[in-house]
Amino acid sequence: MGDPGGVERVVFRLVSDLDVVGIGSMVVDRVHRTLRILAGDEKGMLRDVAGSDPVQHMVGGVVLNHLGWAAALGLRTGVFGRQGADDGGRFLRAAMDALGIEQHLVVDGLPTSMAEIFVDDAGGRAIYMAPGATTATTAQHVVGHHAEFIRSAHIVTTEVSQLPLEAACAALTLGREAGATTVLDLDVPPSDAVATLGDESELEALLHLAHVLKPSKIAAREIVGGTTDALEIARALRERYGNRAVVVTDGEAGCAIAADAFDAFVPAQRVKAIDTTGAGDAFLGGLLVALVRGLGWQDAGKLANACGAACAEKLGAFPDDPDAARARVAELYQGEPVALARAPVSAAPAPDNLASESMALLDVALEELTALRDRTTEASFDAALSLIRDGCSNGARVHVTGIGKAEHVAHYSASLFSSTGTPATFLHATEVVHGSAGQVMADDVVIAVSNSGETEEICAAVDAVRNMGARIIVVTGNVDSSLAREAEVVLDAHVDREGGPLGLAPRTSVAAEILILAALSAALERAAGLTRDEYDRRHPAGVLGEPPRDS
Repeated sequence: MGDPGGVERVVFRLVSDLDVVGIGSMVVDRVHRTLRILAGDEKGMLRDVAGSDPVQHMVGGVVLNHLGWAAALGLRTGVFGRQGADDGGRFLRAAMDALGIEQHLVVDGLPTSMAEIFVDDAGGRAIYMAPGATTATTAQHVVGHHAEFIRSAHIVTTEVSQLPLEAACAALTLGREAGATTVLDLDVPPSDAVATLGDESELEALLHLAHVLKPSKIAAREIVGGTTDALEIARALRERYGNRAVVVTDGEAGCAIAADAFDAFVPAQRVKAIDTTGAGDAFLGGLLVALVRGLGWQDAGKLANACGAACAEKLGAFPDDPDAARARVAELYQGEPVALARAPVSAAPAPDNLASESMALLDVALEELTALRDRTTEASFDAALSLIRDGCSNGARVHVTGIGKAEHVAHYSASLFSSTGTPATFLHATEVVHGSAGQVMADDVVIAVSNSGETEEICAAVDAVRNMGARIIVVTGNVDSSLAREAEVVLDAHVDREGGPLGLAPRTSVAAEILILAALSAALERAAGLTRDEYDRRHPAGVLGEPPRDS
């Protein structure tokens, strides 16, 4: 699996007893605003999106959207499948982390799915999709990597949009075997699905596997033919495929539900549409909440309609502001009371699976450090090396400083530099403004380490040593920070995710800082021409100081 040069690893924390898990499209939406949707051979001007640029990157994808809305309304959700080890994948995984969506993903060298979305002034849209890693998912991949995760949930969802039909069938089959309720979103017309995702027999099998079938009216009509009545379409589909329920979405009008205990059309409240992208996905998120909370079908339709309407009132399909999304759904919903509360983010794993948290941290660190290596160039190291070597050749010294966890990084790095041929001292940042600035002479090099680059104490310390004539190198996770602007050379140590249950404690960022400074020390060691004898003289004790043993 993966492309020939791809890096493959599974990123997960196995959490039992999830409400819903899903597989399917996880997409970076590139959203554009336009006066109207153009026809062939037409031209038009793009407008700024949300007062910024002509394009805005947003979280999207049929499955990720409905899992996001379900999570915003209180369900414990998880996503599984395949995703790229690229900037798009990191962007999506950070959004999942923020909303508490558990992840069981194979991250490899294939590109993350992407969509170009053009939204007009009436809220209509045109979408062009580049499915990337999603369409490379096979049935064997699902069974081989994700069977246990699927068994952790009460509901298993998938889609007919970007995921190959054989992979979707495998997911729902595993779900049914585990006793879960299976839900299918038929998002594109069957003719499109058969042309790109599989064959007719696989599509027929998939439609039979769904306990709850949620097609759009356009997609469903292609199967049923004839009638344009959404309820008649729902009845016909249910009779053909034997589903427990069929819920046909009919845009701003509402939805039709055909089930044993309910058979009727549920009208939606009218709202002013800003962007209808993902309204059907949000609708399904609300329907999943209704299923888990045990609402009757009429109220389930009302809650789902409320989610779809709330989504259409904003730009983008994913509930990136879950509190606002939940509040608006509560305003629009007019049914029996239902608990709507944001699911806890990064819930602790079951006691017998605590070690999986450690493995997940290692996966996050590997991914972030790989990304750091991919964007790091020799130019920044060349600049830092020149600054240090020029200074040392003229009698200047090297000092390393930091605050908090970065202070420990500074201690280690000063010791590492010294032991490999570049004498360096640790500079106590909080003491600098109380006299220790006198430790620094004109033209000395001070290396300041700070993830944020905005910590008040380190900024004050750097300002003080600059006034003493020091030259500044900054190692930071924020190359646009106040601290970075004070430096002659900036070494990028940025990571998107720290890892760990809360994702807050400095873990991956510390590893990034250490490795950037270790990389600098390796080049300095080479420049110093350090010999083994010289290295041994610096390490007279410990294992490194032991004489070589006879073989």
